[in-house]
Amino acid sequence: MPSRNRFWREHRGTLGFLVLMFCLRSAWADWVTVPTGSMNPTILEGDRLLVDKHAYGLRVPFTLVRLTQGADPARGDIAVFDSPADGKSLVKRIIGVPGDSIELRGEHLVVDGRPAEYSRAPQSDLKGLRPATAAWKPWVLREDAGGPVHDIMLLPQRVSDVRYGPVKVPPGMYLVLGDNRDNSADSRYIGLIPRRNFVGRARHIVVSFDPDRHGLPRAGRWWRPLT
Repeated sequence: MPSRNRFWREHRGTLGFLVLMFCLRSAWADWVTVPTGSMNPTILEGDRLLVDKHAYGLRVPFTLVRLTQGADPARGDIAVFDSPADGKSLVKRIIGVPGDSIELRGEHLVVDGRPAEYSRAPQSDLKGLRPATAAWKPWVLREDAGGPVHDIMLLPQRVSDVRYGPVKVPPGMYLVLGDNRDNSADSRYIGLIPRRNFVGRARHIVVSFDPDRHGLPRAGRWWRPLT
């Protein structure tokens, strides 16, 4: 017992710090590593994202029980959520909020009957893509669907002519898509996302490590805001 008390006196500061850190990471802020290219060109494989976990309500640490309501997920947010299909943590962009009607006519997004407007984005935005993705000769387009304007990526050799929707987003649910529209397992495949499944909003790329260069840091992607 004395040795146990001595251990506690000597290490209680460190233990307290570790508990506090884990609680903050669970409820307030955390970082996630992106392993796939479903959000190219906005997010690249190997990016480390800072996630604001209290954006959609403060949670009890290590649970999805919310102590505060927080802001509702908004169209254009890049959100982290638990997939309703298998529980895995995913990062996608919110396209449809409750009450929206969402449709994809091939590659063209339609929100509440209004077709999105597209313009060609600088192809410099493709810098950093993995060679296997660059081999598809992708296009970058700027998409304006009435919310925040952002870039999407299309793979011309894989362009889809499949129609999706229109889908009316019910209360408490959200529709998400990947910015890499031709290579993303999103609401077209896993369904709508319940409000309770959202973990937080991705705010910044903290740092990026290139998996094709033995994990070396990528230049120009340190503390980059996500839009």
